[in-house]
Amino acid sequence: MQNMVKGARYLVQGFSLINQPGIRRFAYLPMLINTLLFSVALWFGLSNFGGWLDALMPTWLPAWLESILTWLIWPLFILLLAIIVFFSFSVIANILAAPFNGILAEMVEKKMTGGSPPDMPWAQLLKDTPKMIFNELRKVTYLLMWVLPLLILSLIPGLNLFAPLLWLLFSSWTLALDYHDYPMGNHQLAFRQQRELLRQNRGLALGFGGATMLATMIPILNFLVIPAAVAGATKLYLENIQQD
Repeated sequence: MQNMVKGARYLVQGFSLINQPGIRRFAYLPMLINTLLFSVALWFGLSNFGGWLDALMPTWLPAWLESILTWLIWPLFILLLAIIVFFSFSVIANILAAPFNGILAEMVEKKMTGGSPPDMPWAQLLKDTPKMIFNELRKVTYLLMWVLPLLILSLIPGLNLFAPLLWLLFSSWTLALDYHDYPMGNHQLAFRQQRELLRQNRGLALGFGGATMLATMIPILNFLVIPAAVAGATKLYLENIQQD
């Protein structure tokens, strides 16, 4: 729990980092992409909310029991839908902002340490391109491997009561992986290596990812989440994982 709180604090520190000279201008484009995507997510979620909620409600319950449970179940379903919508758009926003996020992570590292990640020679870069593409495909496969069972579980009446907690844990872990990919990727760490390092620091990762997930659901604040999370993940990596 102590490590989870510590991991969550790195997101808060990320908001401070992106406002510092030398870093601020590299946060503008990720911020713009995030603003546009989350505006669409908000509109999409509100437009379809009623239909999704009706589909999730169990139909096999007696009317009197359904009316009682509605007040207990609705908050869970609202949380479930919010997590799914904002998690999905977070993944899309990160894909679109990926080229800028790598630069932002590099600038944060330079600000913190006075140095930059090692440059990869062009010859080595071309040689490793197929491996990098394969790593990206493995990330997508890893994501789908967990998303599909969770989506199925979310549609099964009764069992979907446990879905919000599982989605929150999954989203926290995935967002931690996603945002740490930028500083770790700058140091040429493969996706498997990134997963192993974060698994060794699971408390920090889940705390950071959970705070990021919750921040995406707070209006206005969610527009700043991508650059703040990249900066916070970079600081977490440099101060904890890389040193170890």
